[in-house]
Amino acid sequence: MTAERKVALVTGAGHRVGKEFAIALGKRGYDIAVHFHSASRQSAETVRTISAGGVRAESFEQDLVSAEGPALLVQSVIDRMSRIDVVINSAAVMKRTPVDEVTVEQWDDIFALNLRAPFFIARAAASAMTSGGVIINISDLAAFETWPAYIPHAISKAGVVKMTESLAKVFAPKIRVNAIAPGAILLPDDWDKDQAERFAATTPLQRIGDPSDAVAAMLYLLDAEFVTGETIVVDGGRRIRS
Repeated sequence: MTAERKVALVTGAGHRVGKEFAIALGKRGYDIAVHFHSASRQSAETVRTISAGGVRAESFEQDLVSAEGPALLVQSVIDRMSRIDVVINSAAVMKRTPVDEVTVEQWDDIFALNLRAPFFIARAAASAMTSGGVIINISDLAAFETWPAYIPHAISKAGVVKMTESLAKVFAPKIRVNAIAPGAILLPDDWDKDQAERFAATTPLQRIGDPSDAVAAMLYLLDAEFVTGETIVVDGGRRIRS
């Protein structure tokens, strides 16, 4: 890593959209801290892909549900890569939890990863961003809609929106904090073709999104130097469909 090259930490970067965020930032010339918890094989593949582009990428294993995990992750990145300039809080869990079946353990695990972890990662990283930086949190379309089978998930993601606004105010003017709320980007793995087609048909832009759509929003927020405290919804118009 050269002295001038900036470092981006992407949580949950071993798979799905988190992986695409990490790869895109590597192409932008950032050295990448690839966080994972259980996806070690996928994380290693992400590191190989990014490294092939000529920048440094290292993997960092950490359980962000643990109380100490977020701060330990940030400190590990600083110890090994010397700095943090960008944080993408992408790690999350989405569990089907019908209201009558929600347990205290499920509630706590969902909130620990989806809301508590990004808060403490952002706080720890901000203290190291002495020359300024960018934090992008990943919310969800569920933050703005009512999904009866995913109520704890939706509440946690609504909390991410409010957290983003609050941290943007506290960390200004040196650090910008924004969020992306994807919807209709990647469908559940267990959906069949008919379900996918019905979903696309009820989306105003008449298609399922692609991770590149979320990546485009991330890159915009990375460069948008007069934008902070905002949440960009990337959902093909589903929020306005009715």
